[in-house]
Amino acid sequence: MGSSLSYLLFLLSLFHIIITCEPHPCLHHQSSALLHFKRSFSITGSTSCYCAYTYPKVESWNPDTDCCFWEGVTCDIATGHVIGLDLSCTWLYGSIHSNSTLFHLRHLQTLNLACNDFKNSHISYGFHRLTSLTHLNLSTSGFSGRIASQISRLTKLISLDLSSNYQLKPSLGKLLQRLANLRELKLDRVNISSVVPNFLGNFSSLTSLSLFDCNLFGEFPTSIFLLPNLQTLVVGHNPNLAGYFPEFHSDSSLRLLDLSETKFFGKLPNSIGNLKLLNQLALSDCNFSGSIPYSLWNLTQLVILDLSNNKFNGRIPSSLSNLTRIESLSLEYNQLTGPLPSYVSQLSNLTCINLSGNSLGGEIPASLFTLPSLRDLDLSENKLTGSLNEFQSSSVLPLEEINLWGNELHGPIPRSFSKLKNLRSLDLSLNKLSGTVESDMFLMLKNLTRLCLSYNSLSLITTVRLNSTFPKFQWLSFSSNMISEFPDFLRNQNKLEYLDLSNNKIHGQIPKWMWNVGKETLSYMNLSHNFLQGLEEPPTILPWGRLNFLDLHSNQLQGPFPVPPLSTTYFSVSSNNLTGEIPPLICKVSSLYILDLSNNHMSGLIPQCMGGFSNVISVLNLGRNRFRGTIPPTFTNGSNLRTLDFSNNQLRGRVPRSLVNCKKLEVLDLGNNQLNDTFPFWLERLPELQVLTLRSNKLHGTVERHRTDYAFSKLRIIDLSYNEFTGDLPSTYFLSWSAMMMSSEKESQLKYMGGVYYQNSVIVMNKGQEMKFLKILTIFTAIDLSNNKFQGEIPKSIGNLKSLRALNFSHNSLTGHIPSSLGNLTKLESLDLSQNKLSGEIPQQLTNLTFLAVLNLSRNHLMGRIPQGQQFETFSYTSYDGNSGLCGYPLSEKCGNVKDVQPPPSTFQKGQDSEGMRKAIEWKAVLMGYGCGVVIGAVIGYIIIGRQNGWLVKTTEATLSKRNKKRSNKIGDMPRQR
Repeated sequence: MGSSLSYLLFLLSLFHIIITCEPHPCLHHQSSALLHFKRSFSITGSTSCYCAYTYPKVESWNPDTDCCFWEGVTCDIATGHVIGLDLSCTWLYGSIHSNSTLFHLRHLQTLNLACNDFKNSHISYGFHRLTSLTHLNLSTSGFSGRIASQISRLTKLISLDLSSNYQLKPSLGKLLQRLANLRELKLDRVNISSVVPNFLGNFSSLTSLSLFDCNLFGEFPTSIFLLPNLQTLVVGHNPNLAGYFPEFHSDSSLRLLDLSETKFFGKLPNSIGNLKLLNQLALSDCNFSGSIPYSLWNLTQLVILDLSNNKFNGRIPSSLSNLTRIESLSLEYNQLTGPLPSYVSQLSNLTCINLSGNSLGGEIPASLFTLPSLRDLDLSENKLTGSLNEFQSSSVLPLEEINLWGNELHGPIPRSFSKLKNLRSLDLSLNKLSGTVESDMFLMLKNLTRLCLSYNSLSLITTVRLNSTFPKFQWLSFSSNMISEFPDFLRNQNKLEYLDLSNNKIHGQIPKWMWNVGKETLSYMNLSHNFLQGLEEPPTILPWGRLNFLDLHSNQLQGPFPVPPLSTTYFSVSSNNLTGEIPPLICKVSSLYILDLSNNHMSGLIPQCMGGFSNVISVLNLGRNRFRGTIPPTFTNGSNLRTLDFSNNQLRGRVPRSLVNCKKLEVLDLGNNQLNDTFPFWLERLPELQVLTLRSNKLHGTVERHRTDYAFSKLRIIDLSYNEFTGDLPSTYFLSWSAMMMSSEKESQLKYMGGVYYQNSVIVMNKGQEMKFLKILTIFTAIDLSNNKFQGEIPKSIGNLKSLRALNFSHNSLTGHIPSSLGNLTKLESLDLSQNKLSGEIPQQLTNLTFLAVLNLSRNHLMGRIPQGQQFETFSYTSYDGNSGLCGYPLSEKCGNVKDVQPPPSTFQKGQDSEGMRKAIEWKAVLMGYGCGVVIGAVIGYIIIGRQNGWLVKTTEATLSKRNKKRSNKIGDMPRQR
């Protein structure tokens, strides 16, 4: 009996436990709130970010079932209150308002609405009602605007993630002021635009702080580095955020530290070795300097070390040999010297080594290529020497990328590279490699997609054995070598995207089989600077369906104009021997951004559609051909034109007034035609116009200012020479040419007009000779009104144009004195006032022109003493010839009894060796006496020095090419100008 009673009591107690542990059902009002919240959105079928699992969870919510069992819903089993809601990646689309039923769920502890689209909803007042929240994630969900200050009432928050809401603008101080219990704070890519509040350094519970790309500025509080529990600190990509490192404690918990792309500065303290738990250190693109501390020896947990793009100097410390777990080592673009450390080959976990852009020297250790895990090796832009013949490798190496661009490696390319069967990318550009490359050495490299051998002295044997299979390349760059024919292995390249064979010695025709190379994939092809004479069996339209960039300029192409593919955005066939007319099919290539047909023998009329192109096209250059007729009058509103060059043709008629629609126009060159018109004063309404060349036409009448207050305010170069203009010089214009008045632009930061893919050129007359500027420096300013019928005096207002470099009023009928205000033009390098009727003395103020290299005052009525000193000691008698009243050096006519100043001693002495002579020529070319100037001297210097040192041009072009490659692996992103 007793045992039966005990058993019964046991069953009753067990039943009681079961009853009391049964989950409480969902409360009706909370179920209703959830359903109402669901109905306020539509389901889009997509999400705004990457999710491992993404599907519409709310579609499974059934009002006839317990909401505690709905997907994404968590309830308190004792009370039935909804305490967790995870609707991340649920395809919700719609707005959350302050009266949303979401805020009726007052017991919510965790809320995750990440990766939806809430249509720029504000983080409204309603969120502050959820006072039990400990975890809130609203990342990547389209929130915007200011965050209501009441959000700071959520004092129980442990984790807050508002990241990737790009239009959100929180006040960081107000948001965080009462959230001292936070452990995780993630605001990446939120527009904070403020300083980091100092009180964050008191958040002792904080374990993770991520403020990546938030427009932070000011100085970062050092106390945050020393928070006792902080494991993750990310403040990268805040370029206006400055700071420096404190002395780190030995008990630091930091595991990830990312300060990349900020203005943090100073030296790395030795105490950085106290961060013994650190596994990722990213300090790229900052202002750190000094040597890399030896104490990095202690960071044995480090997996990623990125110190790139700083000012670290000295040698790579041997302490890095202790980083046995390191997988990625990036020290590129610093000031490191010395040899490559041999211990690197002992770091067996390394997958990526980037030491490019330093001054490392010596030979590349062969052991480097034996690392078992190495995939990417970039040693480019150093001073590494030696031959690659010692290269040894194992056929099982997983090496995928080798970049030895821009060193001083010599000799042939060894066949042992063919052992790297996993190789994806090989770049040996800009070295001193020579000899012959046999194309079949790449037969074994089935994974090779990127091969760059540009800027060497390599020739190529392209014979392919029968039945051989080449890798399917995506990127081939063989520019500036000794290649004499199209590589035969191109025949089967149907995945090629980028092909550069420019600056070689390829003769003959482009073979017809080239029409199938990358027919559906090719986006970039450069065959410029060869000896190509034509196209074998050219199709009506070149066939590449995705081609954006096609450069055939500086060849010997003959015959009719080849119509580029309809997808082309950049097309240049300048400097060839093309004849005939522009075919009407060009009108179908409506995506053209840059079109250059200059320097050919083409004729006929300019198609009318080219005016209509102006809504897309940025550069249209038809100069130096034989086009006739009139300029198309069809330039439309919304024009995108920046450069228009129709110079050196046989065009007649008037300058079309529709050009006033080209509001972005920067360069207009209509020189050397037969235009018959008055001065097109209405061009003054083009706000961006910088270069205006109308020389050698039949323009006539006066040049006077008309309607606009800021006429030609950005004009830097104006050439109206060799026309029939009359009247006074346009003195009122001289008062509005603002760009010629500014003299503060730093000459140490020279820039050229144009963009990455096209730079403007201009021809300037200097002392009766044409000087072609292949690139136009933005600091170059010039006025040429010579060879007209201007009369009257030179206005004093010319002295306001203080940045002027060249001034030519020669061959007119100007009278009066030379204004002393010309002495204000301290940047002036060339002054020509010859063949006028000027009288009086040469102003002494002209001796202030210390950059003056060319002076011509001949054939006037000047009188008195020639000024002495500075540049005037360098000018010959021809500068003053035909002025019978002048006297003094360098003329033979003495001035009274005053002893003339003697000419300066000769720069060169007999017996100088050729090397000394060459250096003297280079120096004088740039300086021209006492310093003729940055512009004209630099151009002359470029011509002289360029002939002496071909490597200068090669290095410059190659550097530009490499930097463009780093920006984008696909030039198909064209068009862009910068």
